[in-house]
Amino acid sequence: MSLPQPVPPSWKDLGKSSNDLLSKDYHFAGASLEVKTQTPSNVAFKVQGTRDAKSNAINGDIEGKWTDKAHGLTLTQTWTTSNVLRNQIEVDGLVTKGFKFDLATSLAPEKGTKTAVLNTVYKQSGLHSRANIDLFKGPTFTADTVLGRDGFLLGAEAAYNVTTGSISRYAAAVGYNAPEYAITLHGLNNLNTFSASYYHRVSRDVEAGARAVYDSKNTHGGISLEVGTKTYLDASAFVKAKINNSGVVALGYTQALRPGVKASFGLALDTQKLNDPSPVGPAHKVGVQFVFDS
Repeated sequence: MSLPQPVPPSWKDLGKSSNDLLSKDYHFAGASLEVKTQTPSNVAFKVQGTRDAKSNAINGDIEGKWTDKAHGLTLTQTWTTSNVLRNQIEVDGLVTKGFKFDLATSLAPEKGTKTAVLNTVYKQSGLHSRANIDLFKGPTFTADTVLGRDGFLLGAEAAYNVTTGSISRYAAAVGYNAPEYAITLHGLNNLNTFSASYYHRVSRDVEAGARAVYDSKNTHGGISLEVGTKTYLDASAFVKAKINNSGVVALGYTQALRPGVKASFGLALDTQKLNDPSPVGPAHKVGVQFVFDS
């Protein structure tokens, strides 16, 4: 008798462990602040702002989220400093267990632009499927499915333009997830771009990972490679480091100052321009982020 299969990750989460290791917690694009609060009536607020180190532009948004867990209903509203209004309604488990749908809309009054995307998700043992339709773009219908069994994963994605009656995008992926490591292979952009990634939890305090990307249409670019690691210094702090084949080294340090208060610092160094007195563009970057979560 075979054991019940867990729900596999969604298409966008294939290779998530390595992507998070190589992408998250590197704050070197400027300064950012994030404040989160929660009310007893299941209403959460989040305010975040970012100052870009290159342009000195300051952008931010305020978000309110109301959740009714008993009925699987979530309503999220966001207002940005670019005067964009976003709304999202999520309904989980209303039709059947494992089925979720949401409607995400946005409106920019000054530009007169609007978007509306209807998303559906269905997941059960060994299956995670999603579909969405962009009502104002195309309209375009996109669907993806991931099948999982005994750690092995197989996924595919396709986008169909209703107006032209043609498939505008397709991709595929295979992978294997184990408790200590994960391997994922992607064929993206109509199977013109290929990526391979791995993640390894070396020990309780050390993680390592790498990602290689090859674009068959950019034959002169070769293969881009990125390698990174994460080390927990103690229960409240960790440090991350990564380097790519262009010689850019990135460092990140995150420290929980107290319950609900976290500070992160980032540094990026272009090792090929360390001795260049006047490099073209921002060769080296620094940044900081503070998060307050009540």
